[in-house]
Amino acid sequence: MQLPLETEALVVNSPGGEFEMTPIIIQDLRKDEVLVEMKYSGVCHTDFYLQEGSLGGLLEFPAIAGHEGAGIVRAIGANVKDKSLRIGDPVLLSFAACGACGSCRESQFSRCIDFPSLNLSGIRRADGTSPATLSDGRPVRSQFFGQSSFSRISVVHEYCVIKCLYPDDLAIYSPMGCGYQTGAGTVLNVLKPKPDQTVAVFGAGSVGFAAIMAAATIPVKQIIAVDIVYQKLALAKELGATHTIDSSKIGGSIVDEIKNMTGGQGVDFAIDTTGVPSVVEKMLECLIYGGTAASVGAPPPEKISVDVGAFFGGKKSWVSVAEGDSHPPEFIPKLIELHKQGKFPVEKISKVYPVAELKKAISDMKNGTVIKPIIEF
Repeated sequence: MQLPLETEALVVNSPGGEFEMTPIIIQDLRKDEVLVEMKYSGVCHTDFYLQEGSLGGLLEFPAIAGHEGAGIVRAIGANVKDKSLRIGDPVLLSFAACGACGSCRESQFSRCIDFPSLNLSGIRRADGTSPATLSDGRPVRSQFFGQSSFSRISVVHEYCVIKCLYPDDLAIYSPMGCGYQTGAGTVLNVLKPKPDQTVAVFGAGSVGFAAIMAAATIPVKQIIAVDIVYQKLALAKELGATHTIDSSKIGGSIVDEIKNMTGGQGVDFAIDTTGVPSVVEKMLECLIYGGTAASVGAPPPEKISVDVGAFFGGKKSWVSVAEGDSHPPEFIPKLIELHKQGKFPVEKISKVYPVAELKKAISDMKNGTVIKPIIEF
């Protein structure tokens, strides 16, 4: 493909605006970048944060969302480090990292010191430019999470790119780059529960389901799924949850309910994928003595109430986790192999929609009809 080239993308022109299919021009490809023709992209709640303009002031508009891309390599920068990468390769896309800081040198890419600027600003860290413009010449933020996969063709940061050995499954694997590795990695990379231990997962979205399915691969003694949508909880039971709680219908406390399910003790591990402050409080309260809680869903800038004495006296721990503390080129292939073994059945929580039906995909996601919508270009 010759640059500059004309294509189109789902552009958000201002905070709160719609995802509008808009002509754009890809202006250039740098030596550490890869040109990818998108075939699929998962839809994630973080894309809605971009749409709302609630990314802490890092991103300006117009902008292109999307960060669970899957597609075909169309051009490769001269200095891209993965020398095995070839034009025509099917690839999955994950987050960007600097590759040079202390965390990156230890393969802790999700803890990259420049993670916010590289992934949430939509521009190149080196000089603040964007590879794409609108047809009138105005720049459009087009490297969200290093990829902006809501574009038919996109310039992608080299660290985002993971070759996929199963091109026929690009659609169902596209969310591996964020949602699935976030939930599964929180369980398998961070908490690492043992078979005789218990796990509670608050929020049965794609991240929550990935955590449930990952815990079921161990398998742990109990997996308690908590949500307010009945059909999600029914599916959670099918995919590994041993117990479910519809928090909209119980008469008493969720914490009491969880303790009743665990012999009065509480759970060894609790994961919050909602980011809702009141849910975070309950996650901390439901832990057993010495238990660990993990916050995965991005919370708003609000304070919560914690009984510090009870938390300290109970020897509890609370960690925040981004991207499952994963090194995508290593962890995503592991998840794919679990899927091939029938142990990580992501096809049961996903549905593919033509890109023209994005509004329906979002509506189905928000009302709980579908856990993980995937758009097809």
